[in-house]
Amino acid sequence: MIYEVLLVAYLIVALLLIGFVLIQQGKGADMGASFGSGGSNTVFGSSGSGNFMTRTTAILATLFFAVSLFLGNLTANRDSAEDEFEVLQAPVTVEIPVPASEDVPVVEAASDDVPAAEDTDVPDGN
Repeated sequence: MIYEVLLVAYLIVALLLIGFVLIQQGKGADMGASFGSGGSNTVFGSSGSGNFMTRTTAILATLFFAVSLFLGNLTANRDSAEDEFEVLQAPVTVEIPVPASEDVPVVEAASDDVPAAEDTDVPDGN
């Protein structure tokens, strides 16, 4: 149960970390904002978002590494279930012997009433 909860938390932290890294401005954008370019009209001001974004990214990165280490420890101590594709041996088949009287067809003795193929008078087409 804890393993599944940690996997969901791990996914959420990873997505948030990716989002915060993509939202951040590069180091060169601060220089332009300080001289009054259009970048200074942001929600947090020209340098206000730096502290918030940097701290949030650092916290998310720490959580990401901590959860991944904990999940790795849980996974290393977990017994793995055997997959059917890992065992590639031929299945053991058990054949049930059939009695000899059932698998041999019974042929009745031919009677003398049936004429042989060469004794019949079949008219030729000639």
